[in-house]
Amino acid sequence: MRSIVPLIAFVRGQQLERQFRRIGKTLDALPASARARLSLLTLREIGQAARSEFPHLYGTPPQDRYLPWGRGTATGFARACSDNPEVALRGTALWLAVAYHETKDSPYAFVRSRHRQLLRVVRELKELHGNGAHEREGVVESWMQSGAAA
Repeated sequence: MRSIVPLIAFVRGQQLERQFRRIGKTLDALPASARARLSLLTLREIGQAARSEFPHLYGTPPQDRYLPWGRGTATGFARACSDNPEVALRGTALWLAVAYHETKDSPYAFVRSRHRQLLRVVRELKELHGNGAHEREGVVESWMQSGAAA
């Protein structure tokens, strides 16, 4: 049994890598406004997953709890491939959140490398979200300082 677990983890890592390549192409093609919306959705999904009992099983029906991995990445990936832009954004956010939690504390180096890739994307999205918030605060602050507010 001990020899098969690393094999299962390796196969899962390869599967996540293939999906991540497709998600990455989608991310690169997104306009700035959609990336800002994706950053908000992704951070929200990661937070909701973190509050669940098993974050790596977020998006998985309760009856499928005992599978080797959850269905959240499959659901998110299927939605990310949708022709509907809103569904695709929400699917991408779900996939990023579940894959982030699934790879987070893995003892296997090849799965940890997937986690580092995800960390890079999540960090970029978080910075984008943070920069957008600071810009909005600056606009509101400048508006409040101007004569238009008086």
